[in-house]
Amino acid sequence: MKRISHWINGGTVAGTSGRTGPVWNPATGEQQAEVELASAEEVDAVVAAAVAAFPEWRATSLSRRSEVMFHFRELVDANRKEIASHLTSEHGKVLSDALGEVARGLENVEFACGIPHLLKGGFSEQASNGVDVYSIRQPLGVVAGITPFNFPAMVPMWMFSTAIACGNAFVLKPSEKDPSASLFLAELLKAAGLPDGVFNVLQGDKVAVDRLLEHPDVAAISFVGSTPVARSIYENGTRHGKRVQALGGAKNHMVVLPDADIEMAADAAVSAAYGSAGERCMAVSLVVAVGHAADPLVTAIRARLPKLRIGPGTEPDSEMGPLVTRDHRDKVASYIDRGRDAGATVVVDGREAPVASGEGFFLGVSLLDDVKPDMDVYTDEIFGPVLGVVRVDTYDEAVALVNDNPYGNGTAIFTRDGGAARQFQFEANCGMVGVNVPIPVPVAYYSFGGWKASLFGDTHMYGPDGVHFYTRTKVVTSRWPDPSTSTVDLGFPRTR
Repeated sequence: MKRISHWINGGTVAGTSGRTGPVWNPATGEQQAEVELASAEEVDAVVAAAVAAFPEWRATSLSRRSEVMFHFRELVDANRKEIASHLTSEHGKVLSDALGEVARGLENVEFACGIPHLLKGGFSEQASNGVDVYSIRQPLGVVAGITPFNFPAMVPMWMFSTAIACGNAFVLKPSEKDPSASLFLAELLKAAGLPDGVFNVLQGDKVAVDRLLEHPDVAAISFVGSTPVARSIYENGTRHGKRVQALGGAKNHMVVLPDADIEMAADAAVSAAYGSAGERCMAVSLVVAVGHAADPLVTAIRARLPKLRIGPGTEPDSEMGPLVTRDHRDKVASYIDRGRDAGATVVVDGREAPVASGEGFFLGVSLLDDVKPDMDVYTDEIFGPVLGVVRVDTYDEAVALVNDNPYGNGTAIFTRDGGAARQFQFEANCGMVGVNVPIPVPVAYYSFGGWKASLFGDTHMYGPDGVHFYTRTKVVTSRWPDPSTSTVDLGFPRTR
């Protein structure tokens, strides 16, 4: 059986811990590989390789770093299909969705190509007589990324593209559920000219994560995952003196006002709820239908569901693939009965879809109406193809639902009223807001991140915030006086 190992110092290195985990083919339900799970000692070896590589890379010119990122960008672009095939094989998402993931990750590589401009500091001449002051941004050292199963290529590129371009050495701990894409990206970085040891891949589970969090040579941790784990990562990492950005879960509301284009809103709700089988932190999991929009909206959504083509991600006609594991599929399916038992109306039951009774970890799409805020299907991040509809009478009730929710990742509003949209983006307590856009993931030159329990730390990911996270500011005050005019002065430094 295929064995998936670590990438250390520019090459594949077999594990020594003796522990492995299964890697499944979600479309068939069969195990296709074993991934090696690192011991604490192996973590130390990976970090040591990064520590050794950092000084030379940190001293590398900005133009050379940019050149490496440009080469990497070209290699990712040329190998889109192969990267996507790894995602489809191990995660299960359909090929078109996998290609979209690669494209959004590539945007971040392109942003990092501009690192000479992004690292420009400020300069103030003659701050005092003969004194100049300027600021520079310098890399942190060795930084680590802990990434989730749902975006095995894009989220790592969110992190390491900027971190490496800023001059850091990077250790990636990908999800053990779908680890192969990380190794392929490592090969492309090496081919692009990145020195050995600057990028390393550490396969592992909680043992590896815990050691990274306490390792004295790891300066910063980036994480994307569930809220309970994000909170733990943040608390543990900061307790060990690290800079941490930990992105957690979400329960994204899509508000539909009575004046909205119902057909467009229904298309958006279906696309955003069931794309990638709902395994997205930016998926729409709740539609908030305001007033008389509810009945026609539910009818329009329901009419679209039988037309969705669910099947293996490798089949070109498939629009939605399986869930990532059998356990996760079964957990998602359990929410259908939990919703019904709590009083929700099951409009469509995904367990009744023909594909759900076959091989693999498939589940059809589900639609629950009359969802209330005290139900598990409302409060829990289901992370699967289950869409709930909440009915409210007024815009104010809809905004209150968004703002009272403990998560604050993303939200959206569908309306023809520009004033209502403007008011919503002003009032909504979320980090990312869409206006007639159901999944408002920012482009790479902005930054991604939520509020409230969706983010631990004060820095969002990638974009300008990413540059700030992976560097620290140094301010230099300099004077080059005529030596003949130098005198002793014990007074407080003056600027006037």
